[in-house]
Amino acid sequence: MLHSRSNRLCDDRMTGRVDKHILSNALARIGDFSPFLSGLASRHPEVVAAVRDQGLDQAIRDGLAREESDDVGRMLRRQRQVVSLAVALADLAGMATLEQVVGQLSAFADHALDTAIRAAIAERTPDAEPGGFAVLALGKHGSGELNYSSDIDPILIFDPATLPHRPREEPVEAAVRIARRIVELLQSRDEHGYVFRVDLRLRPSPEVSPLALPVDAALSYYESAALPWERAAFIRARAAAGDIALGQGFLEAIRPFVWRRSLDFGAVREIRQISRRIRDHYSRGQVLGPGYDLKRGRGGIREVEFFAQIHQLIHGGREPQLRAPATLDALRALSEAGRIDADSAADLAEAYRLFRTIEHRLQMVDDHQTHQLPKQAEALDNVARLHGLDDGAALVELLRPHVDRVGTVYDGLDNDGEARLPVQPHQLEAALEEAGFADPPAARLRIEGMRDGKSRSLRTPVAQDALEAMLPTLIAALGKAPSPQDALNRFEDLVAGLPSAINLFRLLQARPALARALIDVLSHAPALSQALGRRPALLDGLIDATALAPPPPQEELVAEFDDSEGSDNYELLLDSVRQRVGERRFALGVQLIEAVSDPLDVAQGYARVAEAALTVLASATVAEFEANHGRIPGGELLIVALGRLGGGALTNASDLDIVYLFSGDFMAESDGAKPLGATTYFNRLAQRVSAAMSVPTAAGPLYEVDTRLRPSGTQGPLAVSIDSFAQYQRESAWTWEHMALTRARTIFGSAEARARVDAIIAEALGRERDPAVLLADVVKMRGEIARHKPPSSPFDVKLIDGGLVDAEFTVHLLQLRHRTGFDPRLRTAMRLLAEQGLLDPAVIPAHELLTRMLVTLRLVSPASTEPPEASQTLVARTCGEADWPSLVKAYETARALIGGEWKRVSSAS
Repeated sequence: MLHSRSNRLCDDRMTGRVDKHILSNALARIGDFSPFLSGLASRHPEVVAAVRDQGLDQAIRDGLAREESDDVGRMLRRQRQVVSLAVALADLAGMATLEQVVGQLSAFADHALDTAIRAAIAERTPDAEPGGFAVLALGKHGSGELNYSSDIDPILIFDPATLPHRPREEPVEAAVRIARRIVELLQSRDEHGYVFRVDLRLRPSPEVSPLALPVDAALSYYESAALPWERAAFIRARAAAGDIALGQGFLEAIRPFVWRRSLDFGAVREIRQISRRIRDHYSRGQVLGPGYDLKRGRGGIREVEFFAQIHQLIHGGREPQLRAPATLDALRALSEAGRIDADSAADLAEAYRLFRTIEHRLQMVDDHQTHQLPKQAEALDNVARLHGLDDGAALVELLRPHVDRVGTVYDGLDNDGEARLPVQPHQLEAALEEAGFADPPAARLRIEGMRDGKSRSLRTPVAQDALEAMLPTLIAALGKAPSPQDALNRFEDLVAGLPSAINLFRLLQARPALARALIDVLSHAPALSQALGRRPALLDGLIDATALAPPPPQEELVAEFDDSEGSDNYELLLDSVRQRVGERRFALGVQLIEAVSDPLDVAQGYARVAEAALTVLASATVAEFEANHGRIPGGELLIVALGRLGGGALTNASDLDIVYLFSGDFMAESDGAKPLGATTYFNRLAQRVSAAMSVPTAAGPLYEVDTRLRPSGTQGPLAVSIDSFAQYQRESAWTWEHMALTRARTIFGSAEARARVDAIIAEALGRERDPAVLLADVVKMRGEIARHKPPSSPFDVKLIDGGLVDAEFTVHLLQLRHRTGFDPRLRTAMRLLAEQGLLDPAVIPAHELLTRMLVTLRLVSPASTEPPEASQTLVARTCGEADWPSLVKAYETARALIGGEWKRVSSAS
């Protein structure tokens, strides 16, 4: 609700007194060079004394209180004089930093707006509680960086349901009248001047829209029709006055519009075009010297701000720490995140402080909203001397190195002058040959096909322009591919399947390193290429600072997936989790292709991502189900992971092997509006969880869920009670089912219920068995697999003799025979068995090599055949070998070792 913010005008750090000599010097410069401030000083000697004796904070606090009166307009105008004088004195005397100066000015703007809103509502509806009307501050006011003599650019919104209005008056009429009165209170002039100039042209469609917008209409506009520059404007938006909760709610609602996870380099280019148009429009103020425009000139204030905002728009959707509204804060955050060069950030910050300080000196002379150095030598000297310099020439020279540096840094963003790929056939072929294409004519035909615009994604002039801008970057990356022509063919196929390729082209043009990664994906990883064809925005995720690092711990992934746009909407959450999981899985695949991560670590990353997704979607499904059917008293759903998920090591293509259990009385009934018996309840809930994990949505597929390892297999119910599960394991489970339990891990449910299930699993695994029967069962099962699932090629590392299945059977047979070494993670189980002398320790590195090959080949050769020759070196390098022949030799050695160990263990009596 509305509340006074006078207390925000004071910075608690500034309470000390100032040296009288320094203040006297500042007053002397005011008297000589600032008619506006000298007039204020003569009319308000008490403010001068307060600044001298009590410091800036107390001077403003006392001055505001002293000027309070029932005449709101007059009061605000006199209060503005107090603030203007006190801040100027502190600034000129060196008592206040730039951040403190602009902070005080911005806080007074908040106070003035808040006071004007209260007054405007009270005049019309005296007995009503003020509310339902909010001010969104944009620009420098929004970021707390207001100019000394700035206007303000608010957007006014209101809630028709809560805004006070007169009888038989529509809320929109009341809101417009309130808005007009606010503007009048702030802009009216008398002998005390004015409060603020108010510019409402930043509101949506200002030529046709009312001065104050209904909140729903404003939301609709920003969600559907807003322009790219409006995104940049809202980087610095803030609920500044009035109904703060209303304003903050609105800004939170449009957060996805401002901070997009899918990068839009079209918006970035729009900001750069705005900058160029500003340079063109203010061409006379571009060259440093008399008449130079500090705000709009080349290398000036606006270019520092745009530089920060461009990088914020690129990365802020994925890195919330970069969303700092204030320019100096943004530069610091971007530098700390490694998004901009630290030296450039420091240079831009130093320049920004100086530019803003001189801008204030320009405005302090006569309280004019100017950003331009005077053209007349005498006037320029006057500004310089107000700042404490000898003359205008000294001021220009003070600015020069900073203007040059900012201009150079900002110009570095603009690549529009880059050379483009030739159009003439012979010149194009020459360029392709130089880039590394073995068959330039064939490549030329592909490029000409894209230039002809035959694909729907390439038909528009905008798409063609984006293609041409990107082609040099693409061809340079393709030339380094093992087979440039094949990669180009796949790229063209990718583009042909897109509804629009504009953002993809702009992303590749802006980030050459991503172009190289994309070509590697297209050259070596069919599975990733297919995923990218379904969703090109996956490439955006590689811009994240952590894209090529292992995923964080599962708890952080759960928070990441659950903190999604629309997470309170079940359907939107299904889409959002699929998007974020897709990004994580794609990034893990790229880590393999780029050989920056060990495949064993990638496998663990895949598993953490899957488990986090299951945790989030299972929790959301349970909540959704309970809303309709209530809860089973004392009952809950549990999920047990088996197979590779249980072992915490997946591949890109892994299914999720899970078993559903439930606790509580199976005869109980749920307590909701649509009650169900416990067995029916949990079986339907389990079906919903499986669907949440497996059904494709608009965001694509997620995981295949395999529940065939549940008690009684596909003939049994999907979810069984914990007691039934325990009885089945004791009395009915086959040996192969207990082998599966060696990799069981309860991953969803309360700690107490998980402990019960874990105890049942431990009891089942620790039971005494007839060694001969156990051996016969295990050997028979391995034979059945060999007959029904023969290896598809010599590089089917899972099913081939001496492959991963033999390694797993060896471990599980030893575990059950000796009732020891139990751990769902196979590598850990192997180490435990080796430490007890039950397993040859050499099996461990052999198994790790085959696992690395499996994880890599699932991307490079999904059919488990020998990888293409062009990709063999990549597979070898990823698996830790120098070349393909070395990998093949190591593979044969590992198979022989694992096969020998399986033979030894399976023939032991």
